[in-house]
Amino acid sequence: ASVKEITQSMEKRGGGIVAIEFIPQPELDNVWQMQVSFKTADSMGANFINTCLEAMKEPLASYFEEQNLSTVEIIMAILSNYTPNCLVTCKISCKVEDLAPYSARLSPQEFTQRFKLAMDIGYHNTYRAVTHNKGIYNGVDAVALATGNDFRAVEAAGHSYASRDGQYRSLSQCEITSNGVFNLSLTIPLALGTVGGLTRLHPLAALSMDILQNPSAEELMSIAASAGLANNFAAVASLVTTGIQKGHMKLHLSNILTSFDATQEEREQSEAYFSDKTVSIQKVRKFLNR
Repeated sequence: ASVKEITQSMEKRGGGIVAIEFIPQPELDNVWQMQVSFKTADSMGANFINTCLEAMKEPLASYFEEQNLSTVEIIMAILSNYTPNCLVTCKISCKVEDLAPYSARLSPQEFTQRFKLAMDIGYHNTYRAVTHNKGIYNGVDAVALATGNDFRAVEAAGHSYASRDGQYRSLSQCEITSNGVFNLSLTIPLALGTVGGLTRLHPLAALSMDILQNPSAEELMSIAASAGLANNFAAVASLVTTGIQKGHMKLHLSNILTSFDATQEEREQSEAYFSDKTVSIQKVRKFLNR
């Protein structure tokens, strides 16, 4: 099939090929990249893009041969999961005083200053940035997985984008204005779909889409970014106040109690007992007399 035949259906939905560019690869002798940009409407579009690219191979080689330009060997035709031109930005803004419920024993001013410094560390320190971004994708991946999208492609794009200036950095930023306003923002590349793939074929993905009130692709990407920023805020807030292990240990205790088939009464007693103690399988077993 010709490329035009392949793109007809997508064009009816507002998508299709939007640009073609030839880019030299200076590190490789006589190697060029033909970069084709697509708009895929509400689909993620992987199969559509790859089908188009493979359909272009033979006509492209024939054109060069007919024009006596050069001998062309096409090495591969494949989409890129790096989508720096498909960005989603999520922002939150509030007065510093409004964050009192999250500041534990700190004042809202102390809390936000510590929060801001933790965010700045993530921007400049790669060791922190990796875990910082992993926390963001705890939320983004959950939405991608639930709706039948490819979370591995989503993460690959995000981590590449985090390294776009040559250093791996945090994907979210924090600012506190002189008049006491707390701003938190996240910008990530996202290419999610709401049609095609598993989004309607898998019953759980279809259920997730129904729960989300069947959003468009753009709306779904906004939801995913919001989930990512919410996870990011929760993690950093814990880090600069009580420490991350308090929440982790609560979940760890719940998992241990489940493995011991604890009753509801035993769960409540255990949660009260271990509220200020270190949790381990051995200690829980001893407490439950298992």
